[in-house]
Order: sequence, then structure tokens, then C-alpha cells
Amino acid sequence: MTGLPAGRLCIVSIGECMVELAPAATPGQLKQAFAGDTFNTIYYTKLLRPDWHARYLSRVGADQISADMLAQMAAHGLDVSHIRKSETRTVGLYLISLANGERSFAYWRGQSAARQLAEDPQLVAAAIADADIVFFSGITMAILEPDTLAGFLDAIATARKAGKTIAFDPNMRPRLWRDADEMRETIMRAAAASDIVLPSFDEESAQFGDIGPSATIARYQAVGAASVVVKNGPGAVCYAHCGQSGEVQPDPVGQLVDSTSAGDSFNAGLFAGLAQFGRIEPAIELASGVARQVIGQRGALVPLDLDALQR
Repeated sequence: MTGLPAGRLCIVSIGECMVELAPAATPGQLKQAFAGDTFNTIYYTKLLRPDWHARYLSRVGADQISADMLAQMAAHGLDVSHIRKSETRTVGLYLISLANGERSFAYWRGQSAARQLAEDPQLVAAAIADADIVFFSGITMAILEPDTLAGFLDAIATARKAGKTIAFDPNMRPRLWRDADEMRETIMRAAAASDIVLPSFDEESAQFGDIGPSATIARYQAVGAASVVVKNGPGAVCYAHCGQSGEVQPDPVGQLVDSTSAGDSFNAGLFAGLAQFGRIEPAIELASGVARQVIGQRGALVPLDLDALQR
């Protein structure tokens, strides 16, 4: 993967969108929204590149909250034509708790229709057939029913062989997996089918024992990832891309309000930056700028000052 072509692209993001309940500005009150890691990324990608065709692949229920979710996706300019409805399930829900800007989550997702998103292999194939970029995460895989996961990864590998750019964020949530060994093995299988891997060092250190971002990069390169960009909170973003390696130190964060969606928005900024600049370091700088704006506001989906990002 040498970069993303300039101009209008089609990006398909695959995963789960949930009902989000987050602390409101008034203490003791909650604000409802819709969010989820891969949905957050496609949302910010569309904000940054309104000229791109942005499609979300998931599954929802046939109830009102699911209809509201689909309506909001469409209002953001997303293509929801490949999202099917389940008559027996609904959408998942999560609650954010904040302490000094850092978030923790409680989830209710056993009933989530998104667990069935890969049940129809033909639908998955059709959804990504015209894609230039296909994006998914560790959470995407963790929620899938076990008998559909292998087929999903086969579809991803086939798409890469067909010349599509596959981007993957390991986004590890151990509680969603049967055990840590299964999680690690599946994460590495997904990375082996991907061009771009976008890990977060704190997770990689905790789950794989990496002693530094360079170890994370080497592990993913060893299975065939062409580009690895390691997010590291306020620390330097380390990368290996097209035979180059290095690091980019993000500008300091003015005020941390809510770290929800920091990595998801970074991913979107990286995609947009690679297409705009064709070079990795300015793409990382743009991605860091997007994340910096996002964590300075409450909630997973927030407005961006696009003019400030170009200065």
C-alpha cells in the first residue's frame, strides 16, 4: 500500500453502531446519541471528505430506535443501503462514565443485531465490491457469531487480493472474547489480511507484551501488514510505511474533556490525510489534529473545525 489516490473514493466501514448514553453538561443527566468504533470512523471520514462515498455495513433491528439510528446515519450522508434489519433483535447500548476526561464503559449488547452482520456472505461481498478502502476492527470480529467469523475474514482477504486497501484497528476488548488467546490469534489473522494496521500501544502492550511501539510495528509487519501506525495517547505516533519509519509528536492537548472516539477519529484523519498528501507524516499530523479537536468536546461524535485543521 503506497498511499490512497486523490479524488473521490468509496470507503466501507464494517461493524456495530450502538445507542450511546453519555454524561450531559448538567450533572446527573444523560444525553442519548449513536456511536461505535467503526461508525465513529466513517462519520469523521465523511466530515473530512464529503466528496467520498461512505458506506456503513452493519445490521439493526426493526424497531423505532433502529429506525432512528438509520435516519441519523443517512442524515450524515452515509450509504446505509446494505444494512439489513433483524425481526428478533435490536441495537446494543452502552453507558459512558467520565473521570477527569478519561472514559469507562458499561455495555448491553447481547441482543445486538450487528452480531448477525456477516450471516449473508453475498451481502458482505456486494457491500465491498466497489470499495477502494475497507475498514473494520477487533470489535467487529469480537461481536460476530463464531460460525460467521471465518467467512468474514475470507471476504476481507479476497477483497485485498482484488486490490482494495484493507484497514484494520485491532481495538481489543477482552471481555467480548471467549479468552485472550482466541482474541490474540484472531487479531493477528486479521492483520495478515490488511494493508494498514492502526493499533493503540497501551492495548498492544497489555495484550501482547510489546515493550515499545517498535515491537508492535515489527509484529504486524511480520504477518504482512504494509503500513503500521501506532497510536500512543499524548506520546509520539510511531509508524512504518512504504519502507520508511519514524515518529510524529502530536501537539499538546489544550483540555481533555472526553477521550471517547480519540482513536476512531484519528483513523479517519489518517485516511483523509493519506489521500490528500500522499505522505505519511502530514497524514499523521492531520489525524492527530482531528483527535485533538474530538477529545476537547463531549461525546463520540462532535463537530470539527475543518478550517483549523488545514492551517
